[in-house]
Amino acid sequence: MKAWNSNNVIKKQFSLVFVKFAVCFLLFGLAYRLFLSNFQQFSRIEVNDTAFVSDNTLSPPATVSLPPVTDDLPENVVDRTLQNGKCDLFIGDWVPDPSGPVYTNATCYTIESHQNCMKNGRPDTDYLYWRWNPRDCELPRFSPKKFLNLMRNKSFAFIGDSIMRNHVQSLLCILSQEEQGDEVYHDKQFKSRRWYFPTHNFTLSVIWSPFLAKATIFEDDNGVSTDIIQLHLDKLDDVWTRQFDSFDYVVIAGGKWYLKSAIYYENEKIVGCHYCPGKNITEVGFDYAYRKAMNSTMKFITSSKNKVYTFFRTTTPDHFENGEWNTGGYCNRTGPFKEGEIDIGYVDEVMRKIELEEFESISRTESADRLTMKLFDTTFLSLLRPDGHPGVYRQYQPFAKENKNKKIQNDCLHWCLPGPIDSWNDVMMGMLFTS
Repeated sequence: MKAWNSNNVIKKQFSLVFVKFAVCFLLFGLAYRLFLSNFQQFSRIEVNDTAFVSDNTLSPPATVSLPPVTDDLPENVVDRTLQNGKCDLFIGDWVPDPSGPVYTNATCYTIESHQNCMKNGRPDTDYLYWRWNPRDCELPRFSPKKFLNLMRNKSFAFIGDSIMRNHVQSLLCILSQEEQGDEVYHDKQFKSRRWYFPTHNFTLSVIWSPFLAKATIFEDDNGVSTDIIQLHLDKLDDVWTRQFDSFDYVVIAGGKWYLKSAIYYENEKIVGCHYCPGKNITEVGFDYAYRKAMNSTMKFITSSKNKVYTFFRTTTPDHFENGEWNTGGYCNRTGPFKEGEIDIGYVDEVMRKIELEEFESISRTESADRLTMKLFDTTFLSLLRPDGHPGVYRQYQPFAKENKNKKIQNDCLHWCLPGPIDSWNDVMMGMLFTS
């Protein structure tokens, strides 16, 4: 009986040791697997890209902590991620993108000098290595090939101010990787222009209309005014309205020109003004005029017999700090904000509120299947990119000895090319392929 008890104890001890060993082995294996997973996720990726050309030798960030973005997801993935009812393309954050932009200041011929930050001597390049990442879906990188195929035999127009021209230049640079457009028209000041892509029979236009409403502007190319602007709030600018029905797609927006001094007319009579001291005219504010113009613009678009697919773009925030453009304001940040780190400015908040209210109002009067105007709400994603403006590098080598006595002007409204505005095209294409 004792011998049996002894054997039984030995067997129990052996079993206990075996179980402990098995548990330890499983825990070790799990720990090893977790270590490998974390190592793969957070391992640093070396970047060595010498494609960017400027007067200084510039190099991209040495390391990043995220894998590169998928360049061109299958269309069924785009459909699934953007049409699932959960994704707002305009809510998200900027994430590192080691692949960088698809073009450079050396490979695109349409970059204007005041947006060619690299050629003008900007010393940092981190601002080039971010992409917009919507919160609840994948957003593929803009595909020039797919876009041009979609636009075959079509006409696309961008209507607005210099920010709209900035956007068109970004789009032209991206499209040039597939086909380079031929300029076939420009006005006297090169503000309205048109390009033709013969392989795809596609026409791309930018139409200069900074107010969208009829305006008499007494300002030269350098922004010097000889008289106050006269703005007719009950009449739209026929430079774009007379062409509207000839377009298949349009991007349109109001903008910062409404902050300029102006006298407002309705029915050919003065109804007020914005900042017109000494004129003995009632001050009604820019918001009064902006609401009138946005209301008229949206009614014109939705009542057009030709159902043009229209992106209505919301206001673009600037990032002047410690002053405005003419009072010493500057923008010298080198990285994006995170959500909650910056608040929208008062003027931009007022303009965007008007835009959203007028868009909502017109949406209620049109059935969903008839409404061809879509809200292109780039305000928030642009607000998070204070690092993407030319700043002092709107001028060539602003700190060179020969420029030491020249006044340095900061541009904290327009965008460097390449730069954050390229992501507007990613979002635009995402909207096109899910409409």
